[in-house]
Amino acid sequence: MADPDTGGETPCSCKVSTVATDCGLDDVHAELRQAWERSDGKSVRELAAEFNRRVLSAAFADAGRLPIDGELDNLYRVLTDDDVDEGSRTRAREQLRQDGIDVEAVEERFISHQTLYRHLVNCLDADQETATRTDAERIETWETRLRALQNRTENVISQAISQLRNSETIEIGSYDVLLDVNVLCEDCGTFYTLSEFLDERACECQNPSDEE
Repeated sequence: MADPDTGGETPCSCKVSTVATDCGLDDVHAELRQAWERSDGKSVRELAAEFNRRVLSAAFADAGRLPIDGELDNLYRVLTDDDVDEGSRTRAREQLRQDGIDVEAVEERFISHQTLYRHLVNCLDADQETATRTDAERIETWETRLRALQNRTENVISQAISQLRNSETIEIGSYDVLLDVNVLCEDCGTFYTLSEFLDERACECQNPSDEE
């Protein structure tokens, strides 16, 4: 999984991530998380609608069509709003087809707010309480997550060795798997264990002593 704070790589294989990759929206993950976690953040419904409008915009770009001001918002409303009559929706779809846009494919890529919520919570580890947490609470939360990840990694390695030994591919007696996570400051060359670094919160070269 990629760092959800930086975007870039696809962080998971859920529908949101797959659609984002297909539409060239790989940087959207960090934007979604930040917009939702802010104390004055947008609702999941608002963010899902914004995401879907960007999907529609990407379809316009692929077709070489530049929408006029306000056109995207109106088209998205016509395509998705329950209050729109079917005749208006049919005309909108036909116009999109004439513009070279595969409207069925676009609508298939639209996500629900429930799908986006699962992406935020399960894939990006987003948490709306983050903005009101203290530094100590944030560190404790991440340390718990990282320890769980370390334990899972150790278990996977142990299972792999066990399977290889059972198939007589490798030979080993009683064994244990120990995974150490260290943090290296490339500025001063200081090594920290993960716990040490989180306790210190900064490298010594970032907090120089007052002593000469």
